[in-house]
Amino acid sequence: MASLEKNRQILISISTEPKNNACADCGEMDPDWASCNIGVFLCTKCAGIHRNLGSHISKIKSLRLDNWETHQVEFMRQNGNQVAKEKYEKHVPLFYRQPGPNDPDVVREQWVRAKYDRKEFVQENGVSYLQGGIKEGFLHKRRKDDNKFQLRRFLLNEHDYTLRYFVNENKEPKDVIAVMDMNACFCAGKMGIPNALQITYTKDGSTRCLYLYTEDGKDIVDWYNAFRATKFTLNRVAFPGTNASVLAQNLFKDFTKEGWLWKTGPSGKESWKQRWFTLHDRYLMYFNMPLDAYPIKEVFLGINDQGYKVKEGLPPGYKEKEHSYGFTVKVPGREFKLCCDTHSERQAWMKALATVFHTPLAAQLPE
Repeated sequence: MASLEKNRQILISISTEPKNNACADCGEMDPDWASCNIGVFLCTKCAGIHRNLGSHISKIKSLRLDNWETHQVEFMRQNGNQVAKEKYEKHVPLFYRQPGPNDPDVVREQWVRAKYDRKEFVQENGVSYLQGGIKEGFLHKRRKDDNKFQLRRFLLNEHDYTLRYFVNENKEPKDVIAVMDMNACFCAGKMGIPNALQITYTKDGSTRCLYLYTEDGKDIVDWYNAFRATKFTLNRVAFPGTNASVLAQNLFKDFTKEGWLWKTGPSGKESWKQRWFTLHDRYLMYFNMPLDAYPIKEVFLGINDQGYKVKEGLPPGYKEKEHSYGFTVKVPGREFKLCCDTHSERQAWMKALATVFHTPLAAQLPE
């Protein structure tokens, strides 16, 4: 027993080394688990995914609760996260989205499966998300005017940098979306579907939202990475002198913050109405419902020096909604009076907006 306890302490010490003190798959700090046959240290969530791979691929043990034999500890010492990274991530494409600690479960799971099960990145060109510059297939798409989803054929073309979708196979596409002006982000929480994706783009001067999902997690992540691959290729053509790593960082952005807020009108005499708000880059949009095709309004957000401010509370003469926490967003020519249901939500919204207002308006690569 003494030797097992000694092994455990040695293993924990190995896990605190700089090369091992974060999860090998998502970067979460202070991992509590390890794969004793791959030789990586893992957080709780990633360890669960490894366990689902099966012990023939990855054998999971707790650093603190399980017993470790001397040869297992030595294996972990000789391998570890950096050695595994050099093997399993050797040829990850620059455009591929690698998960962080707060990323959607489907992104995390497919990253783990791609690395250790399918071994997609061990060989150069081990995986391709477009065949001959084309990806096509069927996705469940939410209809614009109701909550029903229907299968639609989508066609992504890397040659002209467009995404098309079709309602009728024998007719012209319902819409042609320029990848340059498109954003894609996962939205499982909002849709209540694990493998969900939201695409936004400009249509007729407003932001159009498409809500999509697939039955299979790999399928939706492959589509997402195909979108990223296409935009990465486009950026390389548009900005030939820019470092490829910089281009890869300017593909798609997750929404900064989303949620329900209470809103009243400019005069303060209007009743409070609940609206779904989305903060995306430098735009604040609000909708009647979270899955609406178009926002009611979208507001560009500049910087403090241009008169953009966020302030706790409401202006004099305005009364906060009962049992709520108010704040005011000031833009040139307009003030938005808003309320949250909790103090913590108000603080989170104010912090997110203040960050935007303090961020300089700089020349950027296309989003």
